[in-house]
Amino acid sequence: MNDLLIQAAIYLGAGVISVPIAHRLGLGSVLGYLLAGVAIAPLLDWVGSNPENVQHFAEFGVVMMLFLVGLELQPRLLWDLRLRLFGLGGLQVVATAVIVALLCMLAQIEWRLSIALGLIFALSSTAIVLQTLGEKGWLRTEGGQSAFSVLLFQDMAVIPMLAILPFLAMPGAESVAGAVADGQGAGDTPLSHLPAWAQGLATLAAVAVVIVGGRYLTRPAFRIIARTGLHELFLAAALLLIIGIAVLMSLVGLSPALGTFLAGVLLAESEYRHELVSDLEPFKGLLLGVFFVTVGANMEFALLFSEAGLVFGLTLGLIALKGLILLALAVLFRLKGRARWLFTFALAQSGEFGFVLLAFGTGVHVLPDPVADIAALVVALSMMATPLIMTLFERVVSPRVARRAAEPMEDEIDEEAPVIIAGMGRFGQIVHRLLVMDGIRPIVLDNSAEHIDGLRKFGIQVYYGNVLRPGLLEAAGIARAKLLIVCTDNRERAVELVHHVKQRHPHVHVIARAASREHVYQLRAAGADSAIREMFGSSLEAGTQSLQVLGQTRQRAEKKAAAFARHDEESLQQLFEVWDSEIDVFDNEAYIERARSRVMSLAEIMAEDVGEPDPSESDRD
Repeated sequence: MNDLLIQAAIYLGAGVISVPIAHRLGLGSVLGYLLAGVAIAPLLDWVGSNPENVQHFAEFGVVMMLFLVGLELQPRLLWDLRLRLFGLGGLQVVATAVIVALLCMLAQIEWRLSIALGLIFALSSTAIVLQTLGEKGWLRTEGGQSAFSVLLFQDMAVIPMLAILPFLAMPGAESVAGAVADGQGAGDTPLSHLPAWAQGLATLAAVAVVIVGGRYLTRPAFRIIARTGLHELFLAAALLLIIGIAVLMSLVGLSPALGTFLAGVLLAESEYRHELVSDLEPFKGLLLGVFFVTVGANMEFALLFSEAGLVFGLTLGLIALKGLILLALAVLFRLKGRARWLFTFALAQSGEFGFVLLAFGTGVHVLPDPVADIAALVVALSMMATPLIMTLFERVVSPRVARRAAEPMEDEIDEEAPVIIAGMGRFGQIVHRLLVMDGIRPIVLDNSAEHIDGLRKFGIQVYYGNVLRPGLLEAAGIARAKLLIVCTDNRERAVELVHHVKQRHPHVHVIARAASREHVYQLRAAGADSAIREMFGSSLEAGTQSLQVLGQTRQRAEKKAAAFARHDEESLQQLFEVWDSEIDVFDNEAYIERARSRVMSLAEIMAEDVGEPDPSESDRD
């Protein structure tokens, strides 16, 4: 018992410490777990813990992940992404697997092993890429959506890959055949003694049970359990479903991941889909975290140091090869500009499912341990290189592509207006529509070529370019403009733009979109005449309607909202006086003290401003 607790403390402690550090460095949680495993490997040897034993348990997280992947594969989503999903994604997986396998065979590697390596290296890191695209705001762009489609197809392709790998070991794999004959091999199941035709029927029957049960039995069962109102019972039923399917698949010699994935797809349209995802996500994340920690702990760093040239050469070669394949597919599918290069750079690494296939491949004796150890190092190093690859795209490639696309458009601004809008997202579009409705046609600037193409289909004239370039602002007539409205969702760029305009054209009135209270302070410090928090107005209206639902009259609710808005604006001004850009607000004692005093005064101020409603007003309402 003590040994188990010690091991649990080591694994959990390593993850809790390393993942926040990895996030801080922009590496992502997967790399954090891998580095945690590397760090605790000596400690595990000292306490006598074998990471492989824990890894077999943690692999259940992979089974759970594929169940959740199946839950996300709604037919509507698959139909909307059908061209990119099956065309772009399918070609990427097939082309990469085939080319890698051919190169391996040219290097005199046995053909079955070459195919296995091709399948493993065809995958990219879903966890790292989606996290990076989301953090950078690139997920909704054309390049981001193309990358998402390929990643989704790769997640689906893992299932047939897991089914294919055991067959690669069957021909000529005498050791495996002998082990199976002795009842000790990876293929040993309770049905192994049956004739081949009987094993086939049992396999089909197991798949039929999963399909029929997932289609017709699980929903009524979950409905009955949900009526009890016991959340823990619903969670137990979800875990029982996954474990039961995994056991059933194992009994007939199929991959447990295949069965749970199929069950997830069948439940994708279920009314309990969101509840299942929210319940199982923490278990999946924890088990996968432990799985990646064990992968890191099992990595052969002695091999890395002894074969550094080979491992780093293979890693760079893999990234370059996948990059060329992705670039060719981007050209074939007519991705242009930043979308083409974002797609290429985002998917050039290997992925976390590579570790899953490596572990499975060694288990069924497809991959010899020395080859699997080198392949695991290549997968890990390519994933660790992803932040550097994306930094290269963001700071070197993207600006150059944007400049080439923007230069001819910037020269075409041949009109002037008293108002310039920088940024044409949802916030900017509402401002633009209001001004146009009042007879004012502002100059609109944006730096998203894909977004501009869409807006122009609706007859909205938008100019592409970097608003921080003096030439673009001068061409737009900033020297003669009365008003600049900064609507960009990039906080740093907004502050920089406000500071630039106020330094060179102080006569221009600047209204800026703010993402938070602290962003308001930053914009005001940069010289903005007004900083509008993007969520404040809608949140205030939601609060007003909430008061009405709870029994307040509309007039009284509006008075309370107005009192709150006045108090909040005064608070912003008073807190701005003690705000310091060099000090975090949580470490600024003067800021905290004044904020506390403002919170305490809010109830009194609202009561004084609102007062009791006039009975006649209530009657009229």
